[in-house]
Amino acid sequence: MTTIALNKPFDVLCQFSPQLGKQTLADFVDIKDVYAAGRLDRDSEGLLLLTDDGQLQHQISHPKHKLAKTYWVQVDGDITDDAIAQLQSGVVLKDGKTQPAQAKRMAEPKDLWERDPPVRFRANIPTSWLSLQITEGKNRQVRRMTAAVGFPTLRLIRYAIGNITLHGLSIGTYKEVEEAALKEKFPKHVAKQQSRARRRR
Repeated sequence: MTTIALNKPFDVLCQFSPQLGKQTLADFVDIKDVYAAGRLDRDSEGLLLLTDDGQLQHQISHPKHKLAKTYWVQVDGDITDDAIAQLQSGVVLKDGKTQPAQAKRMAEPKDLWERDPPVRFRANIPTSWLSLQITEGKNRQVRRMTAAVGFPTLRLIRYAIGNITLHGLSIGTYKEVEEAALKEKFPKHVAKQQSRARRRR
């Protein structure tokens, strides 16, 4: 089994097949036969897991496993206690109400890489950062959640999947994730399912 953690840059398509004028995962990953476990939108950055293990890919990406994903979110405006409370209790979107999220203010991350191109800010309008953890997989969920509470997302970075994080990963680089680390870092029910699947092979 080969599983890697990639720090995906902004404006990179989450696919290996070429697309004219766009960067893809193939521009950053030179390992064959690994595929993204879940997606990360072109205009989002950060942690993406890729694996050649189909069972693990399903366990990481399918919402039924409720694997927590943590995002660092820069929003337009100084986010309020009320907005954070709404995120924590669940937000009504067009496709239904979200599950309660773990949401809290955070300082701007230290030593954060520059985004290319930079975020466009509005003059005299402050921005703020929050940490948001969700277990669902609605389309563009984080962006829709912050917009719904009145603070549109300016920059979105996925920091963690389970307990696997971006720590030590420069933008555009990847590292291999050991099988033992996966068993330790993923929820127990996921590790048990993965072990049973391997025994059946």
